[in-house]
Amino acid sequence: MADPTRRYLLDQLHGHNGQTLGELAERVAMTRQSTTQDLALLEAANLVSTVRRGREKLHYLNPVPLHEIQERWIDKFEHPRLRALSTLKQQAEAATMTTNPTKPTYVYVTYIESTPEKVWHALTDAELTAAYWGHANVSDWRQGSPWEHRRTDGSGIADVVGRVLESTPPTRLVTTWAAPDSADPSADPSQVTFDIEPYGGIVRLTVTHENLADEEERNAAASGWAAVLSNLKSLLETGSPLPEEPWLVPST
Repeated sequence: MADPTRRYLLDQLHGHNGQTLGELAERVAMTRQSTTQDLALLEAANLVSTVRRGREKLHYLNPVPLHEIQERWIDKFEHPRLRALSTLKQQAEAATMTTNPTKPTYVYVTYIESTPEKVWHALTDAELTAAYWGHANVSDWRQGSPWEHRRTDGSGIADVVGRVLESTPPTRLVTTWAAPDSADPSADPSQVTFDIEPYGGIVRLTVTHENLADEEERNAAASGWAAVLSNLKSLLETGSPLPEEPWLVPST
């Protein structure tokens, strides 16, 4: 973070997430080799995450460590003033959304002491998802099949529905996400990709939530995925989910 070029790379990803190495090298007017070195350092610090799409490697800003710094060192000292500036920034960005209509994407990366097979099972088994998610993910998980995110209260109500776009156990699962009573069923649903990779003796899980409606929906996704995946990590590493469901704990 002390290097201005690396800060500039983070700024570029903040402005336009999901860029290739070539795009970033062009923006910072550096060689691909130098840009690769800076991106490798940012990825090692968990500030940047990458997702493979065919032959391309896309880079995404990982906001979680930055958010933790903000909560611990900035908010408690400068919260009122920064909140006002943040509101002003959001209003200014909203005014330009019609001229630059991009659909937000959220990427979350976590490392789990487990195996790809166990992580896959935890993401697709109805009983396990009910244990750490508060909903049961129900499907046969074959490409083209429907899936439902059902409540665990016995009502059988699904709060999210979709289709399985890609299913490659135990490394990759891609599904659509939509509300079952969507007012506009013809609208493009959002899409969630789970990439499960061996990482040394542990597993790197990357969740990419794309085609979100707006920044408000992206912020909701960011909060939800952080809570759910923390609970998943606890279940796989300790045998039990967190003692309190993170989404039910009031924020301070």
